[in-house]
Amino acid sequence: MLIFKIFRRPEWDAFTAAGETAGAPIDLADGFIHFSTAGQVAETAAKHFATESDLVLVAVRPEALGAALKWEPSRGGALFPHLYRPLSLSEVAWDKSLPLGASGHIFPEGVL
Repeated sequence: MLIFKIFRRPEWDAFTAAGETAGAPIDLADGFIHFSTAGQVAETAAKHFATESDLVLVAVRPEALGAALKWEPSRGGALFPHLYRPLSLSEVAWDKSLPLGASGHIFPEGVL
């Protein structure tokens, strides 16, 4: 199983330069890094990044994050993974571009 984080390109570039991140502005405001499961990530992209095209989809194995990863209710009571510490670049399983197509974001094959 993988969990996913969507970054805007400048956020991703800063993350790769620093080697770790405390997340995007929303993560900093909420006090944890928001992740989504494969079943949640398309809705996350549509809700929070609807018109944005220069995005990076990052996959992480939840077991690599240890006890700082909490599964908490969010939209409609669904459990979302939230990380209560910085994310290290070494914990990223892979990263891929997440372009915006005519009918929404185009996810890499096998994600959804």
